[in-house]
Amino acid sequence: MTRIGGGFGRRLSNDYMVEAAAISQKTGQPVKLTWTREDDLQHDHYRSAGFHFFKGSLDAQGKICSWRDHHVGFGNSSNKIGSSLNPDEFPGRFLANFRSEQSVLVSNVPMGPMRSPGNNVFAWVIQSFIDELAHASGRDLLDFKLDLLGDRELVPGTGPRAQTYNVTRMKGVLKSVAEKAGWGKKLPRGQGQGLAFHFSHSGYFAEVAEVTVDRDGTLHVNKVVVAGDVGSPIVNPSGAENQVQGAVIDASAPRWPWNSTLITGRITQSNFPRLPVAAPARCAAGRSAFLKTDYPPTGLGEPALPARPRRLQRHLRRHRPAASAPLPISPHRF
Repeated sequence: MTRIGGGFGRRLSNDYMVEAAAISQKTGQPVKLTWTREDDLQHDHYRSAGFHFFKGSLDAQGKICSWRDHHVGFGNSSNKIGSSLNPDEFPGRFLANFRSEQSVLVSNVPMGPMRSPGNNVFAWVIQSFIDELAHASGRDLLDFKLDLLGDRELVPGTGPRAQTYNVTRMKGVLKSVAEKAGWGKKLPRGQGQGLAFHFSHSGYFAEVAEVTVDRDGTLHVNKVVVAGDVGSPIVNPSGAENQVQGAVIDASAPRWPWNSTLITGRITQSNFPRLPVAAPARCAAGRSAFLKTDYPPTGLGEPALPARPRRLQRHLRRHRPAASAPLPISPHRF
């Protein structure tokens, strides 16, 4: 087993080795096994699925004062990636009234990692619910998220493998991406911006997506602006840019334009004509910027993927709670 990049975690599942060994045992000869593209696309592993049930409330100042998430995920004895919700998952360490629950359902579907395992499952849905709360508060999304991070510089984690959260670094990438993307600029009708951030694999990332929605509902991603802090120096700038653009494309492709269908348990798309490659020209990978900080450099293969913005987030309706009591938010399922 080669311990090098490029396998995106798939090389850690040894089913192909078992297949080669079984064929060799039957024939009594050494064999070389090479899957066709059809084999690869129709017999792969699946990222663990899950459901979230959110409830939250806002105070009179439009700040989050309570949060609840019940996550239902799928797992099996060999792989629980994506079905385990860490108690330190954002915004757990940032709210006094926070409750996180999870139920894991046993599944016999073969599961494996997707790029940025674990983080790719929870970042999008958590940032989406924060967006819903920001809408309800009537506040600008950037200000709302900066306010949620608070004034502490460092937020310690819990448990044996806990990581300290550096608020200053996260605020730095949020402010940087907002400036470079022109957050708050006037946009034509049908266009908008989305903003999201996430801490993943020791990297701090924030992204702004600028999109257009046609009258028929077709979504076009015009550009994605990314700001990251993975320490300094960036040894290979072109390689770093490539990693970020690849992460943006990888994050966009499962939602658009890829679409797999199963009939009697078998994927019907067998090759690229029916499952086209998500090319940079279609996904508008955009541009990236890396903050120069005094922290030592860390990895870049994973952390740029999870912080993909959810949807249009520009023109907010202005409304505020009239009473001092918390404003209840309807439960949302993602």
